[in-house]
Amino acid sequence: MAKQIQRGIVSVRAETDVKALIEGVQTAFHAFKEANDKEIAAIKAGLPTSDHQAKIEKIDADVSKFQAAIDEVNTKIAAAQMNGVSQVKDKEYTDSFKAHMKRGEVQAALNKGAADEGGYLAPTEWDRTITDKLIEVSPMRAIATVQTISGNGFTKLFNLRGTASGWVGEAAARPQTNTAEFGSLTYATGEIYANPAATQQILDDSEINLESWLAGEVQTEFSYQEGVAFLSGDGTNKPSGLLTYITGGAKAAAHPFGAITTVNSGAAAALTSGGIIDLIYALPTEFTSGARFIMNRNTIAAVRKLVDGAGNYLWQPSYQAGQPASLAGYPLTEMAGMPDIAAGAKAIVFGDFKRGYLIVDRAGVRVLRDPYSNKPYVHFYTTKRVGGGVLNPEAMKAITVAASA
Repeated sequence: MAKQIQRGIVSVRAETDVKALIEGVQTAFHAFKEANDKEIAAIKAGLPTSDHQAKIEKIDADVSKFQAAIDEVNTKIAAAQMNGVSQVKDKEYTDSFKAHMKRGEVQAALNKGAADEGGYLAPTEWDRTITDKLIEVSPMRAIATVQTISGNGFTKLFNLRGTASGWVGEAAARPQTNTAEFGSLTYATGEIYANPAATQQILDDSEINLESWLAGEVQTEFSYQEGVAFLSGDGTNKPSGLLTYITGGAKAAAHPFGAITTVNSGAAAALTSGGIIDLIYALPTEFTSGARFIMNRNTIAAVRKLVDGAGNYLWQPSYQAGQPASLAGYPLTEMAGMPDIAAGAKAIVFGDFKRGYLIVDRAGVRVLRDPYSNKPYVHFYTTKRVGGGVLNPEAMKAITVAASA
């Protein structure tokens, strides 16, 4: 009951905050549209546009600020609804782990995580804390499928189809028909690490929450490394990045189903509303119900100015708590590692990422307490094995910044 009450308090506070932010972003976007329309009219009339551009840039920055704040609150609401308040499942072992982090003291009977090399495995609660934080700050983890594995890698079979059939008469022979074939793809893991440090005196004297401090240090490092790898990793001791599976990429031929195909943006070095519509309709209907866009902040600023043939803006801000901004009616996720708009760049990917990209986590976070290498600092060498790759390239499409063929 207490857990439900606390979860409810978090949700109510977050929803109250996001309502005020939504009002702010809608007001700012209304001003943005008016200023942008005036600039378009000035361009058509051959009048100077410098004053309009300065105003648009200022309002656009306000829109971005409000929407970013809304996205952050929405994430916190979702995290509170999913996870609630963590409760210790194994208090005795967790207390022993905390003592080990602070002073290196471990009761032998409680050393469930001891490894042959002298390492120490984090308890379930701490491992979950790291995972929850990564979900909050890693956009790809929030939208992709995450699979926990217990071995070194994960191999998935893919049905390449090919089963044949035929029409026959009542007494006609039934010759053998072709049988479906299978392909496979292995998602190997690489090791990601963080090595934060604190002096022994701080550990002895401070009342800080060591678990929260270390989780924050690890989250910062892990989220940065993962964010880069999930998009552009080469698969060597790291995940295979989504962008490498696009036609022309290093892993375009790696998946049994082929590459992620592209459509042109409609302009040699820019995006167009027509290109966005083409991208949406290039995705098979079976994947559109869970589809969304991913792009970086600079690209969002560009698509915010796009209008359809009737003058309606394709980008729309959040209208209620829990909803992200949308583009042409589909959710939009900001992903910093996506390429900027430039000739030939794959600036936008659209699709169902739950069905399109797989992240594999090797179960367990390992912590090695090292008070010797860098006295007077105590290092907490923390590692986790993570892998990833495209699950189904047919579930995603990308835009290539280029003129229409």
